[in-house]
Amino acid sequence: MQRALNQMTVPHLSFEAFLDLAADIGCVGVEARNDMDALGRPLFDGMAAEAAGALVLAKGLRLIGLSQVYPFNSWDETRASEVAGLIATAKAAGAETISLIPRNDGTGLGNGERQANARIALKAIYPMLVAEDMRALVEPLGFGRSSLRFKEEVVGIINDLQATDRFKLVHDTFHHILSGGGPLYPEQTGIIHISAIVDPSLSVGAMEDEHRVLVDERDRLENVSQIKALLDSGYDGPVSYECFSPKTQALSDPKTAISQSFAFIEAKLARG
Repeated sequence: MQRALNQMTVPHLSFEAFLDLAADIGCVGVEARNDMDALGRPLFDGMAAEAAGALVLAKGLRLIGLSQVYPFNSWDETRASEVAGLIATAKAAGAETISLIPRNDGTGLGNGERQANARIALKAIYPMLVAEDMRALVEPLGFGRSSLRFKEEVVGIINDLQATDRFKLVHDTFHHILSGGGPLYPEQTGIIHISAIVDPSLSVGAMEDEHRVLVDERDRLENVSQIKALLDSGYDGPVSYECFSPKTQALSDPKTAISQSFAFIEAKLARG
């Protein structure tokens, strides 16, 4: 299993400390984020993209992904500018992908409407990716309020556009459960995001980002089963920790906690 780390898991660390942590726990790479404004944290802590990319390489890591454009499926000139800007930054930093996140506010949910909105956006983004030799990760969000919940709809659009060379899916174990499961699409998966829900009192419909913690024996999201199924089906990309729980983000010793959780998952995978 290729370990990776999403910056949201440890948002209070400086960018360099985040990279050091990822290297120390044996990650192949990291995902950096541009959406931590609430913490006063600009992308790369304000470092120039070229310098940030050089620092990632100096730490022996890959910059697997750069997040994010939201909501990508509300396409207009502003969104086009945001996509172009993120692609340019990703190229300068040596990032392998950018992330596209759908609207998640209870609008654009209608059957036909949601597919059309996604198709319009992906059709417009495709030539932008081709021109800069970049790839994009599309992440369906499993929440009932999400305008793009189901991977099969995304895959259908990407296939119809003949754009599988530029678009890949994010398989998020949390969102997979929230959306009711379904096909895995290992060949079209670009990254796996993992996190756990351990609170036994939560119904699936009540699960939110704030509940997403590290995986242990209490995990209710079947992380190990999902990872194993994807690996057994041929997926060979990174498995990235993306936790949003304030408790996880505030851990005093994230190195030990995250290392132990990765080791727990790997031991379970090894036992089959």
